[in-house]
Amino acid sequence: MHFTGLPLATLLQIGAVAGALVVAFYILKLKRRPVPVPFSRIWERILRDKEATSLFSQLKRLLSLLLQLALLALLLLALGDPRTAANTIEGRNIVVLLDASASMKATDVAPSRMEAARDEVKRMVRGLSGSDRMLIAQMDAAVTPLSTLTGEIADLEAAVAAVKATDATADFARALRFATDTLRGMSSPEIIVVSDGALGDPSDGAGAVDTGDAKLSFVPVGKGGRNAAITQFSVRRYPLDKSRYEVMLEVTNTSDEVLDLELSLLGDGQLTDLTRLKLQPKERLPRFYPNLSGASRTLEAKLALADGGSDELPADDRAFALLPERRRARVQVVSPGNMYLEAALLLDEYLDVTVVDPGRYPGNGSFDVTIFDGVTPNVAPGSGSLLYLNPTGTNVPFEVSKEVADDDPNYRLGFDELDAKHPILRYTSLSDVNVARAHVLKGEKEDKVVASSYKGPLLLQGRRAGVKFVALGMDIRESDLPLRISWPLLLLNTINDFVEEDTGYISSFRTGVVWHIPAPSAAESGTLSLPDGSTRSVPIKDGRAVFLGQQAGFYTLAVGAPGSEEKSMFAANLSSAAESAITPVPDLKVHGRAAGAVGEFKIGVRREIWVYLLAAVLLVTAIEWLTYHRRVTV
Repeated sequence: MHFTGLPLATLLQIGAVAGALVVAFYILKLKRRPVPVPFSRIWERILRDKEATSLFSQLKRLLSLLLQLALLALLLLALGDPRTAANTIEGRNIVVLLDASASMKATDVAPSRMEAARDEVKRMVRGLSGSDRMLIAQMDAAVTPLSTLTGEIADLEAAVAAVKATDATADFARALRFATDTLRGMSSPEIIVVSDGALGDPSDGAGAVDTGDAKLSFVPVGKGGRNAAITQFSVRRYPLDKSRYEVMLEVTNTSDEVLDLELSLLGDGQLTDLTRLKLQPKERLPRFYPNLSGASRTLEAKLALADGGSDELPADDRAFALLPERRRARVQVVSPGNMYLEAALLLDEYLDVTVVDPGRYPGNGSFDVTIFDGVTPNVAPGSGSLLYLNPTGTNVPFEVSKEVADDDPNYRLGFDELDAKHPILRYTSLSDVNVARAHVLKGEKEDKVVASSYKGPLLLQGRRAGVKFVALGMDIRESDLPLRISWPLLLLNTINDFVEEDTGYISSFRTGVVWHIPAPSAAESGTLSLPDGSTRSVPIKDGRAVFLGQQAGFYTLAVGAPGSEEKSMFAANLSSAAESAITPVPDLKVHGRAAGAVGEFKIGVRREIWVYLLAAVLLVTAIEWLTYHRRVTV
């Protein structure tokens, strides 16, 4: 037995002084004063009775003295903090990595894997020895320490209660590096991983994680693996009819059994499609929904078992997407008059077209796109992106070369080479267009040649000082292009590309990574509303709000003063087939090193003897109080 509190010599000195005081108080007798009485024989009888019981009185006073001395001895021992030789050895330093990834929301163990993991950690906390210290860290896309390295039970239990499962994958390598750095140089280091085991390879950009001499232990959680998930979800509008859209999604059966499923598609909260599916074990099934309508902003996909129930991980049974906003693009047409051009612009109801005579350029206000038809004036501020039709002269951001004509009987002048995958050529067919006259265009090295004739480039795309431009080196009226459906498609595709209307598939943000959300460049911060109803203040840098998102659903970013803020929405999804594969892994290995089982936690037992000594003090005090009031020790 060793004293780890006050030294034994100090305890003996305090005990000697305090014990002497207690004994002195009990030795002191009450000093009697003489009192005259009228008849002494009555008092002689009382004195004889007192003498008969004096021995019993002394015994009662001795019992009271012994209780007080016992109380003093217990207090002194508690101050000394006595411990056995085994407990005086320096304790363990433990970092607990508690998995909070999306798979920990699985309900194969009631009420969830997350609750079961919390219970396991609480049992370990309550079984710490007096010399052990522990740190609780939440492991998801980041690693968050929720306590200090401490032996205080209350602090550790509060940290365990604060752990919440997210909709992200776990960054196991980062968590291991954090634990290893925390325990470096400490005695008896130990890393305890509490997880369902699907953590992936513990390597990152710096290579494999070396845990050094730290003991690695693993507490497995979970027992089931019946799950299906929506692993991809995206949407796009049609470029020529923005009221209609198409959806692409993927459903994955991550379990080892056949699942009958029901897939629902909702637009703005209203059901638009319901499909029954049957997926084989480990099967991935893509689904394409063309020509849909009815939703203006939000889309949501829901997955359920055909019998109306849910699988063991509801977190990946929903996916979210946001349709591009349908806004009217302002287009300025600088032209002396071109019926084919103006008629093609009328086909898109979301274009606000202003026709300006070349002598009155620029028009009032600012524009998203300006089309120069046969003219090349100095570009005025607020003109937006530029489309040059039949440019001439040198006042252009490219070189207009010699005129070429369709005068060779052996070769037809037209578009001989096309970049068919370029967005402005989407749905067009230009290979058989006949051209009477044109100008060859020459751009800079970084410019893109979209279409060429055998005599040189005729359709060019580029950017100057951040301003996009497209140039078509011919007058459309000197070709049969205006007579083809490809002409309005080419024109509207170019405008859509200018205004960055995303006519391609739009994937929502993926949870577990740092997002860079478009925001007003002048702002320094904004308020982000999360799917769970909470709000966060996020910094804005170079026109992008930066945030590590770990919840799936719809977000709203508000920038500016309350009442006049600019708001924008975006969506986020888990979209991880690996995280949706929830079958637990019974063993954990880190680069070939197997994690052992957790031991040496005696649940419910605290090894500090002073705790029990204080309990004994309270017990002796209660006995003294009881005997005093029952006249046993007085």
